[in-house]
Amino acid sequence: MKIMNGFLGELLGTFVLIVFGAGVNCGVNLNKTYGKKNGDWLLITFGWGMAVTMGVYVAGSIGSLGHLNPAVTIAEAAFGLFPWSKVVAYLLGQFIGAFLGAALVVVHYYPHLKVTKPEDGNHVSNFATLPAISNPLFNFLSEIIATFIFIYVLLNLGNFTVGLKPFIVGFLILAIGMSLGTTTGYAINPARDWGPRLAYSILPIPNKDSSHWEYAWIPMVGPIVGGLLATALFKIQ
Repeated sequence: MKIMNGFLGELLGTFVLIVFGAGVNCGVNLNKTYGKKNGDWLLITFGWGMAVTMGVYVAGSIGSLGHLNPAVTIAEAAFGLFPWSKVVAYLLGQFIGAFLGAALVVVHYYPHLKVTKPEDGNHVSNFATLPAISNPLFNFLSEIIATFIFIYVLLNLGNFTVGLKPFIVGFLILAIGMSLGTTTGYAINPARDWGPRLAYSILPIPNKDSSHWEYAWIPMVGPIVGGLLATALFKIQ
């Protein structure tokens, strides 16, 4: 039952995270939304911060630890902070929840996707991430650095699903987005990137552009490496 609670908590928590996160991206970038004219990076980072907060609250209430992120789950398991027996359930919940969240955002914004061409804002970065400057080495390092800072601070919070701690996590996401996120869009979470990227690839979205799978290894591998380094430092401090 605990494993099922973990699966459902991670699925629904990540689902909520992506609905809010991809939703704010679409609200800022798609034509004829009220956010198109007034949107900016601060709005996006704040939206993602609150997305994580609400996702953690949902996940924690169902009985999971609110990881919502394979980089957190894998790193904690690798250093004995989380049981390997629960890893598969958590990862499945995270990736499935991210896909479903993106699918709901597609339904919600469908009329705006129909009137927005790729050059006007209908692109995969509403759902997944792309670099501001394509440089695989430095894009990879950006994801490692941002995830390292995120998970290191997260680990020092202890149980972050209780009380007001999910808001602290949300403000942590906001701070990382404003300080380190403007180079790659700060995936810092493989599920947050790959689930919505897959949804954008296979769903019948009008006017869609390339899903840029050639870049997708960076938001998958970079956060995992950053998470492992952060957890290693936490364990020896």
